[in-house]
Amino acid sequence: MSVRPDGSGTRRTGEGDPGARPFLAAVAGSACISASAVFMKLSGTNAGTAAFLRCALALLVLVPLAVREVRRVGHRPLRYQAMDIGAGVLLGIDMVFWAAAVRTVGASVATVLLNLQVVVFPLLARLVSGTRLSGRFVLMAPLMLTGVALAGGALGHPAAGSDPVAGLTFGTAAGVTYAGYLFLMRLGGGREHLVAPVCVSTAAAAVAAAVLGALWTGIDLNPGWPAWGWLLALALVGQVLAWLLITTALPRLAPQTGAALLLLQPVLAFGLGIAIGERPTPTQAGGCALVIAAVWYHSRASRGGTPKAAASRAR
Repeated sequence: MSVRPDGSGTRRTGEGDPGARPFLAAVAGSACISASAVFMKLSGTNAGTAAFLRCALALLVLVPLAVREVRRVGHRPLRYQAMDIGAGVLLGIDMVFWAAAVRTVGASVATVLLNLQVVVFPLLARLVSGTRLSGRFVLMAPLMLTGVALAGGALGHPAAGSDPVAGLTFGTAAGVTYAGYLFLMRLGGGREHLVAPVCVSTAAAAVAAAVLGALWTGIDLNPGWPAWGWLLALALVGQVLAWLLITTALPRLAPQTGAALLLLQPVLAFGLGIAIGERPTPTQAGGCALVIAAVWYHSRASRGGTPKAAASRAR
């Protein structure tokens, strides 16, 4: 799910406006995204199965919504659809690696590691469009990378039973491909369509996840119960519902308010991971705190949306 990284359509909610509704919607959307890693872990499925089925199941809801939208506002231009497909391929790769990170370092840490896209996204913008890197970004990036290394367990002491090298590798790959997804969705542009880009990118993600998953982990099309239940929750709550809530809420909130609310995602995910029995070490917890602090510091410089705010597709 995405909201354009340039913050298109964002305005400040005035005093006396029913601003509590978008605020609560953004909080609820962040909570839905935060639960995604826990749903994935509780499903007990491998990375390829979880990534493919969450996309395939989400399409059962997204396709009818997209058809309705196209009938109402017309077809999306082909050049934008090409961007949506390219973004979806990166999204599918991201989902497989992110699910693998959840299995190796836990739901709480893997969700925090995904914030690496906050570093990668501006670098892509610099390379492709020549956008200048701010002084705030130059200060934030080393702190962010240190926090990622600590959270993943590459520095300090990892949690017992985790694989810090694999987890950090998978988490980094997920963060990089996620940033690429966001960047292509931004280039896709267009304001008339909200559902169609997500539907097309989700379909492309399903294909990419099926290919990568089949080659790497295999895909189990009959995982049984309760796996089906957790995967349905992952698709409908973490993918569709979260997208509907956040994409309707963010344009009606001030940019800094939306960015701050979306920082709830890694915080809530960390708490939910602990609730299901994960026990990150003190150094990993410190790394997660450093990552969240770096993202918050970077988001304060935003004028019209942050990479994190832009990234609000359900995890």
